[in-house]
Amino acid sequence: MQVNSSYVGSVSKPLEQEITWRHSMNFAAGVGDNNPAYFDDEREEGIVAPPMLSVALTWPFGEDAASYWDPEQFPLDLLVRQVHYTETIEFYRVMRPGDKLTIIADLATVMPHRGGTYLIIRCTARDQAGEPVFTEYAGALLRGVKCLDKGTGSENVPHVPKCEVEGPPIWEETLHVDPLAPHIYDGCADIYNPIHTSNRFAKSVGLPGNIVQGTCTLSWAFRDILNREAGGDPARIKRISCRFTGMVRPGTAIAIRLLARVPGDGHDEVFFEVANADGKRAISEGYVVLGAN
Repeated sequence: MQVNSSYVGSVSKPLEQEITWRHSMNFAAGVGDNNPAYFDDEREEGIVAPPMLSVALTWPFGEDAASYWDPEQFPLDLLVRQVHYTETIEFYRVMRPGDKLTIIADLATVMPHRGGTYLIIRCTARDQAGEPVFTEYAGALLRGVKCLDKGTGSENVPHVPKCEVEGPPIWEETLHVDPLAPHIYDGCADIYNPIHTSNRFAKSVGLPGNIVQGTCTLSWAFRDILNREAGGDPARIKRISCRFTGMVRPGTAIAIRLLARVPGDGHDEVFFEVANADGKRAISEGYVVLGAN
């Protein structure tokens, strides 16, 4: 199968999403994040939504792609070959139940890759006043799909700095992954793909069995970084990025590692990774920007 970068610039139909307290709380519960900011609705300032809820809000662009993309402007037939490869989200403010968002996606990047073709879909969410709430850059690897040109659009994606600090992790947390974790995340996040909930289907596409969702693993790491490095304040999270490079199996254990903390002018940068039970990186090049207190 083949593709070229002429699709870059294609724009989706708008996706309207209202954030509900139920979806917000369910998402947090689904990743075991009991931060009171997400649950204590008796707080004077009310509750906020977990920042990682953004990946659930944009999920319909992939799950129901034909409803949002023009097949003449977007390679719908190639999506069956996609694997979630990278994730970057920029946050402009906290989300709250009751927010009504309009999300527009565009195909920002198509580039050749040694494993096929790398494409990035940029999802921009705005509130009722037209103000930006978050921008997600969801990168997919189209396995076995050849890009016929040199690609275009790399300038449309934020640069992710490399971790320059060497040495042992600042801290490491071991998390035992419940065998039901992918099913719980599937239901609570409302992000459905049978490779995560069906052993039979997962094996039919060459996997050893069902695997944990990449955004679930990322949400676990995000939870620990937020609580340990940002005092549990979701408003301090300005950006998160990572690359998905390995599988996490239910019933195993993962290690969440903070590799470095770099102070900046009005913000801090932290670098992290997640290792799976085989000692391989399930999440590489993890990067978070924390705003000032």
